[in-house]
Amino acid sequence: MNKEQYLKQRNELMTAAQTLINDGKAAEAKAKIEEVKALDKQWDDIKLEQANLAALQNKTKGLTLESKSVKVVGAKQVDEIESIKPKDEAGLYKVAFYKKLTDRSMNADEENIFKARNVRPQNAFTHDTSNTGILIPETVASAIWKRAEEAYPLYADAQKFGVSGKFSIPKHTGIAAGDAKWYDEPTPTEDEQNNFGTFNLDGRELSKAATVSWKLKSMAMDAFLPFLQNELGDRCGVALGYAAARGAGSTATPPEPRGVETALLAQSGTPQIVTYDPDNTTTPVPLTYDMLAQAVAKLHSSYTNSASVYANNATIWKQLATLKDNTGRPLFIPDVASGGVGRIFGMVVKPDAGLSDGNILFGATRQGLIFNVNEALSLVTEDHAKERTTDYVVYGIVDGDVMDEQAFALIRNLPNA
Repeated sequence: MNKEQYLKQRNELMTAAQTLINDGKAAEAKAKIEEVKALDKQWDDIKLEQANLAALQNKTKGLTLESKSVKVVGAKQVDEIESIKPKDEAGLYKVAFYKKLTDRSMNADEENIFKARNVRPQNAFTHDTSNTGILIPETVASAIWKRAEEAYPLYADAQKFGVSGKFSIPKHTGIAAGDAKWYDEPTPTEDEQNNFGTFNLDGRELSKAATVSWKLKSMAMDAFLPFLQNELGDRCGVALGYAAARGAGSTATPPEPRGVETALLAQSGTPQIVTYDPDNTTTPVPLTYDMLAQAVAKLHSSYTNSASVYANNATIWKQLATLKDNTGRPLFIPDVASGGVGRIFGMVVKPDAGLSDGNILFGATRQGLIFNVNEALSLVTEDHAKERTTDYVVYGIVDGDVMDEQAFALIRNLPNA
């Protein structure tokens, strides 16, 4: 299969899926979308093998420099390159990074920029000079974060910061006195008294590994780095997606970011939670239209216009997609062009595997959930000669927590709690 054949098949499948959605055939549309994903994976595999073959072919090509020197009149011998000023330092470092990972030799410019980028001060966490990894190029690191965000929209929608060390901001908790109100003419206006707390994010260590065969290490840079981005992005995504939804916070061992489900369950009286129990053998409590309405009512009014709906794939298609209002009309409207898979109450429904099975989260996530990357991603490698593999371990320091619980409302499935 060539690229033209792949694009033709993909366009036909996408057209068929859109037609099924327009006809209200959600199950058939889902099956057609799975065919698109399978075709994309097949094409990715073909491109990977093409890259492997090209890399093996290129190994037989060489450059003969014997007797090729040309004497240049007036030229001077350069003993040492003290500094470099390339036109594109980011591109140069990306090449140096690739060569380091695949055990290829670097030229003097690449050596210099590699050393300059990887001389970093010891930080306040568990790194020291013996275990600090290789700083990942910004373009590669961005692709890893993007891959994680594509799979876990709750984490993707959170507000992100890149502050080194402990991250603290004041959090307004209420007005004790002096709020706006009506006065009669002789009464002086009260002074305002605000209550503030502190919202703190510390440092939680994130680490994931990808094992690559030595054969794959022979790939060209344009094939190897995207392959590594996908592998590490998938693994980081699992940890970040879980943290955004269910991270246990500072009470866990080891400490984790605190997820939305954890924060809402920790509230006294759990005011932001509605429960249902469809599998109860004595008195089943199925999900209803009224429960969704109750959950939306728990969102603060300022957040409703920017809220989305999050649930894992099984919950969306078993619970939400089959739900009807009190007049028997379907609540779920399929819509793959909205940034999710459909809409409920005008809110985009986004599949997120990080949420507990059966749980449905309504949230204005950008206003309510914050993550901070304390330390940029770095990479440590370890070779295994007998297995002919190399471990690539990505490492970063990240923390996250809920800034405002009223930005969220959770419909909780009790049997799966």
